[in-house]
Amino acid sequence: MLRSMNTLQRVATLIVATIILPIGSAYAQPNLDVDSARIANADAESGNWLAHGRTYDEQRFSPLEKINEGNVSDLGLAWSTPTQMGRGHEASPIVVDGTMYITLPWSKVMALNAKTGERLWDYDPQVPPEWARNACCDVVNRGVAIWKGSIYFGTLDGRLVALDAKTGELQWETMTIDPDRPYTITGAPRIIKDKVIIGNGGADLGVRGYFSAYNAKTGEQEWRFYTVPGNPEYPFEHPELEAAAQTWTGKWWEIGGGGTAWDSMAYDPDLNLLYVGTGNGSPWNRSLRSPDGGDNLYLSSILALNPDTGRLKWHYQVTPADNWDYTATQHIILADMEIEGKDRKVLMQAPKNGFFYVLDRDTGELLSADNYVDVTWASHVDLETGRPVETDGDYTSEPKLVYPSPTGGHNWHPMSYSPQTGLVYIPARKEPFLFINDTNFKYRKWSWNTGLDFSTMIAIAKTQPPPEVYGILLAWDPVKKKEAWSIRQDTTANGGILSTAGNLVFQGTGGGIFAAYTADTGKKLWEDNTHIGMVAPPVTYTVDGEQYIAVLAGWGGVPPIIGADFATAATTTHINEGHMLAYKLGGKAPAPAVTPRRYTLIPAPPEDDASVEVINKGERLFHQNCSQCHGLMAITSGVVADLRYSSKAVHQSYGKIVLDGVMEKSGMASFSNELNKEEVAAIHSYVISRAREDRAAQLKAGLQ
Repeated sequence: MLRSMNTLQRVATLIVATIILPIGSAYAQPNLDVDSARIANADAESGNWLAHGRTYDEQRFSPLEKINEGNVSDLGLAWSTPTQMGRGHEASPIVVDGTMYITLPWSKVMALNAKTGERLWDYDPQVPPEWARNACCDVVNRGVAIWKGSIYFGTLDGRLVALDAKTGELQWETMTIDPDRPYTITGAPRIIKDKVIIGNGGADLGVRGYFSAYNAKTGEQEWRFYTVPGNPEYPFEHPELEAAAQTWTGKWWEIGGGGTAWDSMAYDPDLNLLYVGTGNGSPWNRSLRSPDGGDNLYLSSILALNPDTGRLKWHYQVTPADNWDYTATQHIILADMEIEGKDRKVLMQAPKNGFFYVLDRDTGELLSADNYVDVTWASHVDLETGRPVETDGDYTSEPKLVYPSPTGGHNWHPMSYSPQTGLVYIPARKEPFLFINDTNFKYRKWSWNTGLDFSTMIAIAKTQPPPEVYGILLAWDPVKKKEAWSIRQDTTANGGILSTAGNLVFQGTGGGIFAAYTADTGKKLWEDNTHIGMVAPPVTYTVDGEQYIAVLAGWGGVPPIIGADFATAATTTHINEGHMLAYKLGGKAPAPAVTPRRYTLIPAPPEDDASVEVINKGERLFHQNCSQCHGLMAITSGVVADLRYSSKAVHQSYGKIVLDGVMEKSGMASFSNELNKEEVAAIHSYVISRAREDRAAQLKAGLQ
């Protein structure tokens, strides 16, 4: 591995519709009239996957067992459909009566024949390519919802869209955000009682979080819940914010505050409670966000609301005064279980901060909180107060190496709970991060606003040996409050989990391995090397009596975009070419055609006589404005353009590209509202210096 790759690891670890007529009898009379009753009784039609987590409780457990531990070794590819896209694929497919619905990068939607993989229709919402600059974590989308014959999804640029489920024709769309702010939508909507619930992202750039309910038939907004208070000089939008404002100091509203609800939701029909996880503060650094302290409600919290009114019943703040990007937007699972001799209706979450939480979902009472990965920012969670006991994580005065990293002990990749084994299966990771306070922080409207000093972080990281990092497939016992079994994985950014009544657990990895394990012991029973990195979760369904296991393959998200997950990049031997893959017993379809990756010599960069001071300035500006797409130290992992490999024409056109926006249609937005000519020149000098440095390392290693 080249020197620059080792350095990056040190840094990263420290720190309109096209219609195709349906084919086949399976599509003669599909019942697309999905409603609350069908989702609540999903086990009565277990051959479908009707909702994001299959059921309202989001357990991602299927009672199907035709594929089981005794015959899973006979699993083979039934079909594969190329998506013709090379960005992150994160969607959970929805499958109803033989029709599959998926979302793709850039918020595109595709309907497929779930038996054959044939494309039925496509819909492109025409997201402006330049909006990609506002996406912290790739141009991804995690799926659609189906309701009474319509398909619903959010777009990267903040729209909520409804399509005809049979034809893909547009029914309505509504803008859910202020387009003058860097909001995005990447999560899947949930639908309850004819209300489409959707949140958004953008806290890393500086926005105010909220989530909203829209009428499923008309698209009209019915209620909105803000997760942080606005300027207290004005009336609060709803009563919960008045109390929350007492937990903030300074002028947080000028940046936004954060708290975006960008992913996790679950629903209990019996209690009529909607559960929503909220995100990090803006900026991450609490000393800059709320300088005189305070818990900063409702950041990093689990909220329980009445979905009819949007009013709050209870909240639990997972990480008070969040300082580390420890979102609580990770997967929420509802289950009924006996805890200490008492039957409980529980809510479970393994958020970024490294503790596994079990709450009473009726009252919000904390039942347990135990670390499922290495944790150094807190010693434990006090069960009396419900608060973590912080230890060595405050980096206001000096740099701190903290476990877990901002990517979390577990991120958005869904967990699964098996009522058969009583275990929760978590796509976890071991990874630290070096946090350093940015003493020169200045809010920038269209850039990342973390409050961290990445340039100093990199300088320190270059002098340190890289810590050990790896992924973990972890089976957690929420009753015994401990690990049942685990499997160490070379790659850290891996896919979500599916468990089934066949005593099976399925997961794909960032390195392209799709595998099945026994749910009770973790024994690997089967695998397929797809050569396509996976981060999305699998689903299972039946068509004509045959059970299928399906997963959307295509690597992306934060680690490969910023170049952080080099362990995964090193094992990804093929170009990132997205495919929808479906397996069945005895499947004999040919493997998807993907292109082997070939590492090439960085072209000789142009001559540049910039001073060290200019290059250092360019480095700082690069990490403020460019690294979220083009990688730390200008190294990416094959998902977006690696600037070290820029052509002569690109080098000659830096000003036109960065300031004039001549490549906006390719996704490279103009940064004229953030940068001037002198600053762009400094960034260019930094990129040239990085290309020169790494080209020399390649030549020394013998690459020609």
